[in-house]
Amino acid sequence: MSRVAKMPIEIPSGVEVNLSGQSVSVKGPIGAMSFEVHHLVSANVDGNVMSVKALKSSKEAVALSGTTRALLNNMVVGVTKGFERKLTLIGVGYRAQAKGKELNLTLGFSHPVVYQAPEGITIETPNQTEILIKGYDKQVVGQVAANIRAYRPPEPYKGKGVRYADEFVARKEAKKK
Repeated sequence: MSRVAKMPIEIPSGVEVNLSGQSVSVKGPIGAMSFEVHHLVSANVDGNVMSVKALKSSKEAVALSGTTRALLNNMVVGVTKGFERKLTLIGVGYRAQAKGKELNLTLGFSHPVVYQAPEGITIETPNQTEILIKGYDKQVVGQVAANIRAYRPPEPYKGKGVRYADEFVARKEAKKK
């Protein structure tokens, strides 16, 4: 069995988990999420502990059990604590400003870029060169960060662009004459 799937998921107080067939719904103080469990995997709730088990011993079922456990754990963590991703803008004149659900970006183009945040995502700008993306769905938070980064990915010569706060950009040496 998958080593990840063997670990139980602790359900903290204030989180409500409902199982109906292959559908799992998790509701907490930050939000609510639902997930359809694959037919090769079963999920069980005993008190404040949730466990995942492969129904067959096939390679696919074992792999899906680990994936399902990770997704369900992310749902529980998301509705209690939430997830956040931090982006940094590097470059002269590059700046960001958040207004409600919109993020205005000045990235060296002839026009400003306006990004509309999806439902369940909040975008904050502590200063002009930092962007904080927060939400309860880990996948959506990561996708929003990737979409914003895609407007101006970091380039390898000067390092200018939008990058993740923990990202390392390998720098290249300029061409010699």
